[in-house]
Amino acid sequence: MGKTRSELREKIMVILYQIDIYNERKVPYQIDEVIKNNVDIENEFVKDIVYGVVTYIDELDSLANSLMNDWTIDRIDKSGAAILRMALYELKFTDTPEIVVINEAIELSKKYSDEAVRKIINAVLDKYIKG
Repeated sequence: MGKTRSELREKIMVILYQIDIYNERKVPYQIDEVIKNNVDIENEFVKDIVYGVVTYIDELDSLANSLMNDWTIDRIDKSGAAILRMALYELKFTDTPEIVVINEAIELSKKYSDEAVRKIINAVLDKYIKG
């Protein structure tokens, strides 16, 4: 049986987190290998989001930073940054309903981030959709 989108988003967050660590520590990696190590079956949704975030990371970070007050995405924890990047990517580049993206991001941030980061994620996504 396949995983739900919620479960896949959690996997994507872990993959993006790992990639962030690898980049920071200058550890060589192949995106497909990182995906394969985290998701037992090939999944287009996972690949699309991971490759999308990696491709547009500078644009997503710039967007996130423009929507934060007195903060930058590199100051929040890596799991929070991964959740925020994934959510902004989905809002900007996919047709996933906004309410779904925001609810999923908040649920993940409740599990992986502290309250301050959760509030930042919620505020950034809220500002983005209100444009």
